[in-house]
Amino acid sequence: MALALTLLPWGAIAQTKLITEAEAQAPNLQVPATRAITRGPGISLLSPAEVPAKSFAFKMLFEPRGGAKIDPSSIKFEYLKQPIVDLTARFKTGLNGNQLELPQASVPAGTHPIRVSVRDSEGREGNTIIHLSAK
Repeated sequence: MALALTLLPWGAIAQTKLITEAEAQAPNLQVPATRAITRGPGISLLSPAEVPAKSFAFKMLFEPRGGAKIDPSSIKFEYLKQPIVDLTARFKTGLNGNQLELPQASVPAGTHPIRVSVRDSEGREGNTIIHLSAK
């Protein structure tokens, strides 16, 4: 029993591998920069963009505007590589309401461009590109 209690904290929080080594080796997708004013939801990265590759906490906030609500089924994460890699299932495990929290995540060393998009209950879309830098 004592052994089970000792191992409990390690098993309680599983590490989420967001990007594989093979995915990181693919060439980056060239995405033109765009700027626009939108009434769509805001997307805020709450954790640092520079992280240790082996283990870090990842937090984001989705901010609805004008009384609308976030549509959780519309949240999408795409790794901007050739071809684009859909990472949504790997991130959604940490989704809770308007916040995403992964206590232990990992990625290979390097810079990882990830496009995050979300829609609100009125169909307005918001998106951003995060450049996660892991050392």
